[in-house]
Amino acid sequence: METDLKLAREARAIVALILRNGPIEDIHTGKVCPTCGHDPTYSRITDDEIKQIMKCAVDRIYSLLWLKDRMPEHYGTIIQIGETFTMSWDQPVFTSQF
Repeated sequence: METDLKLAREARAIVALILRNGPIEDIHTGKVCPTCGHDPTYSRITDDEIKQIMKCAVDRIYSLLWLKDRMPEHYGTIIQIGETFTMSWDQPVFTSQF
C-alpha cells in the first residue's frame, strides 16, 4: 500500500506533540534500572505514570481534533511545529491491528 504523505506527516507530528513531548519523555530521561532495565518481564512504568501519560495523550489528541475541526489554520501551524521533531523519523506504514 502506498504511503499517503499528508497523513504520514500528520501522524508523525501528532506523535511528537502527544508522546515525545509529553510526560513519557520525563520518564525516558531517567536512569535505566540496573536490575530490571532490560528485562521485558518487569514493568518499568508505574500505574500513576501510565495514568498521567494516557490522560495527557487523550487531552492533547482531543485538543488537536477540536482544532482540526474548528480552527484548521491553527491546527496546521501546530502540525508544522510538531514536524520539526520528526525530520529523521521513518515513514509510517498502514497496519490493520485495530
